[in-house]
Amino acid sequence: MIRFVCLTVLVCLLSACRETVGTTRETASLPPLVPDYTWVTVPASIAPLNFTLEGEFERINAVLEGSRAGRIEVQGKEDIRIPVKKWHTLLEANKGESIHITVAAKRGGQWELYQPFSVYVSPYAVDYGLVYRLVAPGYEVYGKMGIYRRTLSDFTQKPLIENTLVPGSCVNCHSFKETNPAYMSLHVRGEYGGTLLQSGNGNTDLLNLKTEATVSGGVYPYWHPSGDYIAYSANKTQQMFHSAAGERIEVVDLASDVIVYNIKENRILSTPLLKTEDFETFPAFSPDGHSLYFTCAAKRTLPGEYKDIRYNLCRIDFDPEKGMFGNRIDTLVNAASAGKSISFPRPSYDGKYLMYTLSDYGNFSIWHKEADLWLLDLQSGESCPLDEVNSPDTDSYHSWSSNSRWFVFSSRRGDGLYTRLYLASIDEDGNVSKPFLLPQKKARLDDPLFFSYNIPEFVSGEVDVNIREMERQLHSNVRKQAR
Repeated sequence: MIRFVCLTVLVCLLSACRETVGTTRETASLPPLVPDYTWVTVPASIAPLNFTLEGEFERINAVLEGSRAGRIEVQGKEDIRIPVKKWHTLLEANKGESIHITVAAKRGGQWELYQPFSVYVSPYAVDYGLVYRLVAPGYEVYGKMGIYRRTLSDFTQKPLIENTLVPGSCVNCHSFKETNPAYMSLHVRGEYGGTLLQSGNGNTDLLNLKTEATVSGGVYPYWHPSGDYIAYSANKTQQMFHSAAGERIEVVDLASDVIVYNIKENRILSTPLLKTEDFETFPAFSPDGHSLYFTCAAKRTLPGEYKDIRYNLCRIDFDPEKGMFGNRIDTLVNAASAGKSISFPRPSYDGKYLMYTLSDYGNFSIWHKEADLWLLDLQSGESCPLDEVNSPDTDSYHSWSSNSRWFVFSSRRGDGLYTRLYLASIDEDGNVSKPFLLPQKKARLDDPLFFSYNIPEFVSGEVDVNIREMERQLHSNVRKQAR
């Protein structure tokens, strides 16, 4: 009896927290949502699209109704926080249809009703989660940073590795085999540096990929679909600071080659075609494993000619059975002839497209305001800008979901300083949807944000790591030396 009374009182108290939206004043405009989730396309498993409004208000109310079934009404003083279970039930019931959302705001004691908008629920699934780096936008000192795993169905974020594990270190360049979390490459830079490698057997090796024949250890990684190889760039770089307003930092190659690491044989594979005086970097295997994409730029005199360094998109054959390269380089996109430069070539896993970042020069496009995403049709050879997702500010690093129906990318839109993550869909005909900001539990969590999101990668499951074992390995002097 006491339990029943307490439950009744609790229900009454919760009901009392929500005001009845009575007489309203209608407006002809859409609600000024923060983030802007109007008319976006989402997967059914995505976390709730919690939001608030620009400007001041006393209360905010949202009604969400499915085209097929389901209704949710949520109200709050600061923002709209949609219950996770109710949200997923609503989305599952309306796959391939839309959720219609009506928002009202109370100002000066009166409710104002905005025009409704819809969110389309895609029939295509998205992967389990994302792995990304969170880093302060500093330049030389290794401040607090880490690589984190985020569940896309809710707001759970857990550390994969933080540089507090090894003070004074830098953690970066994580990579997974076609989103498979059992296959991971991850670099730790600094006194206790090395490349952490998990290759599907449950063990973690700590590698030294620098040999007498390479200009550096492995830098930018990309897995072969077989899991037997990883392509890396080997770079010597220089960091420079801009004096011009609106430009901050530049990182340029002094020397750069592309190598392939044979995991089973612990051996570095190379070819003179990928070890020239020119700059070869950003390798990426094709989904069938028989091509290796990369970018290449003619060598220039530095630092004076850094704005003349422009990278083209190239390809070389690769025989995974023999571990051998082809005997010629094909140029797929000659960006330099148009006064542009390519970075981050990433083929879709279905083999239809290759997405890349296009900027005015160099390959440090994460700080180039003009950087945009482009899509190469690998069947027709035609490239086009992704106008649906590009913004007036930096749009740069990107990766594909395992089914090639979603991609995530980093963007400095908003304040021009911090990178945030956006997701967008692409259907079987190549139609791209309006991007949406990675949902957060608190709508203004990213405002202000003191860390930038960096290198977002989809993962199809939980990443299993033993942090204590990682710490032990990193503090030891034992490294598996590549041959």
